[in-house]
Amino acid sequence: MRVDNGPEFGGRLLDQWAYLNKVELDFSRPGKPTDNGFIEAFNSKLRSECLNAHWFMSLADAQEKLETWRRHYNEDRPHSAIGYNVPIALHYSGGAASLSP
Repeated sequence: MRVDNGPEFGGRLLDQWAYLNKVELDFSRPGKPTDNGFIEAFNSKLRSECLNAHWFMSLADAQEKLETWRRHYNEDRPHSAIGYNVPIALHYSGGAASLSP
């Protein structure tokens, strides 16, 4: 998993989780956000639109709020990089239909 060097990615808990789940963490070079500009832009949107906008009272609450944001990001929100379409429209010819009931 490619991550930047933000404080949320540098802790022991993430390292332990990655080890237990056989996930390799690939850190970008400090001070080089251009190493992975796409993920930097995504991280900025995630932080400003979700993480900084909510208090998470429990793991279940965090999962619910993050899932709501993820669905909005992928199914409702137009993206300039893809001609102001929604990402799901690129995968399903029927348009931006929900992936789950």
